[in-house]
Amino acid sequence: MNEADALDITQFAIWTVLTASSPAVAVAMFVGVGIAFVQALTQVQEITLTFVPKIVAILLAVAFSAPFMGAQIASFTTVMFQRIETGF
Repeated sequence: MNEADALDITQFAIWTVLTASSPAVAVAMFVGVGIAFVQALTQVQEITLTFVPKIVAILLAVAFSAPFMGAQIASFTTVMFQRIETGF
């Protein structure tokens, strides 16, 4: 294994993490912006008001996107096992 192989594996691993986590991160971002907007309109600055809806939204997003996340991780695992099998 040379530097190009290590870089390729690292790049593929980072891309897999980014694509697998993107649904949860996107939902957290949109819910956070929505809650911040509501807090700015109502001037209610309660700390716990931001956490509970965000946690519920992220759990729902992970539940609905679990097949996509699993497919991304399974694809990465398959490619890694194939590379190990062929000796990189």
